[in-house]
Amino acid sequence: MKNIVLIGMPGAGKSTIGVVLAKMLGYDFIDSDLLIQKQEGDILENLISRYGRDGFEEIENRVNRDIDVQNTVISTGGSVCYCGEALEKLAESSVIVYLKLDYASLAPRLGDLKERGVVIEKGATLLDLYNERVPLYERYADLTVDLSGYPLEKSIAAVRDSIKGCSKFYEQ
Repeated sequence: MKNIVLIGMPGAGKSTIGVVLAKMLGYDFIDSDLLIQKQEGDILENLISRYGRDGFEEIENRVNRDIDVQNTVISTGGSVCYCGEALEKLAESSVIVYLKLDYASLAPRLGDLKERGVVIEKGATLLDLYNERVPLYERYADLTVDLSGYPLEKSIAAVRDSIKGCSKFYEQ
């Protein structure tokens, strides 16, 4: 069985679903945003401020690219969709699952994007970010699970069932 990498917009539930999914499958769990913070010694908001979008994406790409684990659920940051090298490397040993939410479901879940450590161009809106990222998530995903309108328990079950039905999950 392979690792499971969760991708999607901030607020899609990657970390929350990832922890529960790991428990259900008997897997380990990694939140790559927390890994970035640990390795860089600062919170995401400050790293983005210090290094800018390009610099932060280089850090994010490096940290995600260098994850070398087995039987682990990996929750990535929302901007991992800009890290092609990392996603291609992760795809070698993982099933990449896009946790999809429609914009109407996503918007109420998010507070201050800056405080969340979200990489966004100055002057861009959440809708701009959503429209920019969705095609990238779709490009890298082995599975897309639409969680729009689902409560947490149904979301977790939908992700688990989709993964268990994916032949790539069982490839060695």
